[in-house]
Amino acid sequence: MAVDYFLHEKIWFEKYKYDDAERRYYEQMNGPVSSSSHQQENGASTILRDIARARENIQKSLAGSASTTASGPAGDQNELLSRISHLEVENQNLHSVVADLQMAIFKLESRLNALEKSSTSHQPSPVPPTQKVEPFSVPSKKVELPSASPAKKVEPAAAEEDDDDDIDLFGSDDEEEDQEAAKVREERLRQYAEKKAKKPGLIAKSSILLDVKPWDDETDMAKMEECVRSIHMDGLVWGASKLVPVGYGIKKLQIQCVVEDDKVGTDILEEEITKFEDYVQSVDIAAFNKI
Repeated sequence: MAVDYFLHEKIWFEKYKYDDAERRYYEQMNGPVSSSSHQQENGASTILRDIARARENIQKSLAGSASTTASGPAGDQNELLSRISHLEVENQNLHSVVADLQMAIFKLESRLNALEKSSTSHQPSPVPPTQKVEPFSVPSKKVELPSASPAKKVEPAAAEEDDDDDIDLFGSDDEEEDQEAAKVREERLRQYAEKKAKKPGLIAKSSILLDVKPWDDETDMAKMEECVRSIHMDGLVWGASKLVPVGYGIKKLQIQCVVEDDKVGTDILEEEITKFEDYVQSVDIAAFNKI
């Protein structure tokens, strides 16, 4: 309202400037004449320019206030409308989010109710008692030597009881009893050794694949295989064989055998095969496996 009032009123806000300028002008006109009239003219022209500029500024300020008052309410109204529409959109989004949350909460409550009903219907199984775990210890094994007969077992026990009864507290030793105990121990050791010797031990065996090479392509390979298989030794068993080409029409005999390690050695076997000098040039071990 104040802007509208000043818009219609014609007020000269800077009148005092012009009054001062007019006063100085007349003082210069009525006063003594200066040495340079050119300077007076320049001063008057500057004052006039200031007055013109002041008038232009007043007119511009009045025109600007009038435009703001004319366009202000319409712009504010448009801004308010845009804000209201934005708030309505946000409100709708919030409503949808709240509805989704309510649905999720309802589903969770229904699941919890179902779980509670199932837990009440099924009674929990009793918890098995915990077992106490003791530390692992390796029991020491005593090797008991076999005795000849039960009668001999009873006699040493009776002898030990007699020894306990006849203990000399003053440290006297009975040499005869020591000799008898030594004899019993030696007898038990001898019986244990005999029993262990009678038990069959584990026989170590090996599977050997031999390459028997002839002198040339004219060597009778069937005769050579027959000669090789004619070797008989304790702990030797011949297996399958085949002819493998080497080159230039020459073939080698590849034969397999199983030997007992304690009875048959590879050196002895090679020596026996190479004795057939008419057919065998050399013998090589192609594979050696423990069984």
